[in-house]
Amino acid sequence: MATILTVDDSASMRQMVAFTLKGAGYEVAEAADGQEALQLCQGRRFNLVLTDVNMPRMDGISLIRALRALPTYRFTPILMLTTESAADKKAEGKAAGATGWIVKPFNPDQLLATIKKVLG
Repeated sequence: MATILTVDDSASMRQMVAFTLKGAGYEVAEAADGQEALQLCQGRRFNLVLTDVNMPRMDGISLIRALRALPTYRFTPILMLTTESAADKKAEGKAAGATGWIVKPFNPDQLLATIKKVLG
């Protein structure tokens, strides 16, 4: 089964996402911000990255740019899971290389369906 990295500065949000993903059979790793996520990604290969936008140290859009610069993450699906819903933020995420955008609060079934779709 696929391994997913979930990145969010909210511990409760990481727990909810991990619970949903593990319940569907995915292996889950967690990071509290973009910097921690980037360090994890440099030592390990994830099938999908699910990241928030607004986080301390390194935000989600900066994380996407950094991951897209790594050869192993050039084509890895990266989904934004955020409270941000403004069109300009979505455009910025897409330009950085985001595969998709899900607005919080998330519907677990919708999240799993989106993940299944982007993982192929």
